[in-house]
Amino acid sequence: MAPDFTLDLHGHTLDAAHRRLDSGLIQAKAMRARVILLITGKPRPGAAADRGERRGAIRAKVLDWLAAGPHGSDIAAIRSAHRRHGGDGALYLVLRRRR
Repeated sequence: MAPDFTLDLHGHTLDAAHRRLDSGLIQAKAMRARVILLITGKPRPGAAADRGERRGAIRAKVLDWLAAGPHGSDIAAIRSAHRRHGGDGALYLVLRRRR
C-alpha cells in the first residue's frame, strides 16, 4: 500500500492526538486521499489498554476514537502498516470512495 496522506500522532498527549486525528481526517478527505498512514507510536509489550498518558496510549485509544467519532462511516478498512511505514507503530486507514 502506498499512502496518499500521512497523519503523525506520535508524541502528542491524548487530547492533542484526538484533535489532530479529527482535523487530519477532515484535511485528508478534502484532498480526496484514499489511504492514510496513521502513525501512533509503538505500545510496550504486555501493557494495559487504558494507560492514560503513558507510552502506547494513543495506539490503545485510536480505534475507539475512530469508531465513536464522526469519521467512522468514511473508513472502509483499517490495516496494520508495513514495516517500512512504521510496522506496529502505524496503521493504514482506507477511506471509502466518494460518489
